[in-house]
Amino acid sequence: MRFLSKYRRHRFAGPLLLLAGLLFVGFGYTVAQAASEEAVLTSSDKATLIAEGKEIFARGCSSCHGLNAEGAGIAPSLIGVGAASVDFQVATGRMPMADMSQQAMRKEPVYNEEETAALAAYVASLAPGPASVTNEELAWERSGDTAEGGELFRNNCAMCHNLAGQGGALTQGKYAPTVMGVEPKHIYEAMITGPQAMPVFADTTITPEEKLSIIKWIKHAENEPALGGAALGRVGPVTEGLLAWTLGLGLLIGIAVWLTTKAR
Repeated sequence: MRFLSKYRRHRFAGPLLLLAGLLFVGFGYTVAQAASEEAVLTSSDKATLIAEGKEIFARGCSSCHGLNAEGAGIAPSLIGVGAASVDFQVATGRMPMADMSQQAMRKEPVYNEEETAALAAYVASLAPGPASVTNEELAWERSGDTAEGGELFRNNCAMCHNLAGQGGALTQGKYAPTVMGVEPKHIYEAMITGPQAMPVFADTTITPEEKLSIIKWIKHAENEPALGGAALGRVGPVTEGLLAWTLGLGLLIGIAVWLTTKAR
């Protein structure tokens, strides 16, 4: 304080304060301008991405889903499904598909990551819907609880996907696919969009944290070693028992036939 009192009436005090003020205002203006340009650039990039997605959609999706994604006789409307549904269906290779009457299967994707992101951005621009996520955003390794995830999976998912997550048969010739080897973001997107026969698990039913716990249990189950010999796909005791019964009974019949032949 004594220092300021001593030099506040100095002849250079006024010019220095004026210079400091100008520097402060200039720096603030530069930062504000940069932020404004970044926002404009982001908006422009988003518009470009949507336009690219619209072009891809018209070329590869509109024949089934309609020119404006309103749906047609063989495919549903995409209005309001959100980017998450598009990312799940397209990035896993389920869409596009040749025969809409069949269940969509996971296969090699037709579109790359950039094209999938463009399609998702276009569909998301049509109406509000669940947003897509990335594996980095989920951070399930640090957020989930394996034991809780196992309990949640058994209570909500095992009746279709099997206790070991290997998948299982459903009615009318459909099936629940295996969840092994699926990317975490696609598991999360499936839970929030409910593809095909799968129900939508809203955040009020299974919270985002609980969804991450389910993902963590699935990834733990993927790496769990089989300590009991041949795992047989871990599809459960019924199939394993049937296989043992069939092989055992066949072996006994073979031995009986061999002994009968020898007795003659």
